[in-house]
Amino acid sequence: MSSSKPRDAGKAHDKSAAEAEKRRLDAALDEGLEETFPGSDPVNVTQPAHSRGDQHIKRRG
Repeated sequence: MSSSKPRDAGKAHDKSAAEAEKRRLDAALDEGLEETFPGSDPVNVTQPAHSRGDQHIKRRG
């Protein structure tokens, strides 16, 4: 029985991390919508992949 507690704690941590990430993305989307209203183009929360032309730009992460 004691071996199930660490596993359950890990699942709870993974779930809370996923929920926190969803809240962060929802907040970013809400901010983007507020900043661009009224706009004709939809907001994109994620960043596009790097292109060959972007190689000279230093990026974090």
